[in-house]
Amino acid sequence: MTSSDLQFYTHLIRDLAEHFGPSTEFVVHDLKAKDPAHSIIAIENGHITGRKVGDGPSHVVVEALNAMKHHRQPLNDRMSYLTKTDNGKTLKSSTIFLRDGNGDPVGVLGINTDITLTMAAEQFLRQFHSVDPQENEPEKITTNVADLLDSLIRESIELVGKPASLMSKDEKIRAIRFLNDSGAFLITKSGPKVCSVFGISKYTLYSYLDEAKTGDN
Repeated sequence: MTSSDLQFYTHLIRDLAEHFGPSTEFVVHDLKAKDPAHSIIAIENGHITGRKVGDGPSHVVVEALNAMKHHRQPLNDRMSYLTKTDNGKTLKSSTIFLRDGNGDPVGVLGINTDITLTMAAEQFLRQFHSVDPQENEPEKITTNVADLLDSLIRESIELVGKPASLMSKDEKIRAIRFLNDSGAFLITKSGPKVCSVFGISKYTLYSYLDEAKTGDN
């Protein structure tokens, strides 16, 4: 993303934040950043997620980077989905891809509105009227790539349904396939962490990755 682009989006989200107030965060990620671990180049109302300029990508951004790396197109905007923060806030989020003149994605504009209090009020009203609330499992917004990797590893273990120490080879390959498809291996030093969690060597990880990619399991 060029310096003029950065200046434009920094100005844009500052105005948007002034219009919508302190309950909505606006954040710009650079998909062309040299170091994906520091993808945030502009942010307003970062107190909502605890993030700042220089922090790393969210799950959605990592998925986008992984899709771009493997030429999985098109990347579509994602509107009005639920996310959550480490301290328990529930957010209504939207992800909008910023594109260059050729239509190629170069950045992400994230919009996160804190709806914790309104959801609590809604839940109270549902209970008051004896209506069961619909359960939705929101995605977690991480503040750095280490937390994101931990989150993806937990998801892979939950997918299999048993502790990594009790998994068979095929189950570990299934978990590692999920990590690969989720873009976990784009994160620096993810390999040693995955090897440690699943109790495998670096050589075995490469072998499992090959099998996961070919879909033999």
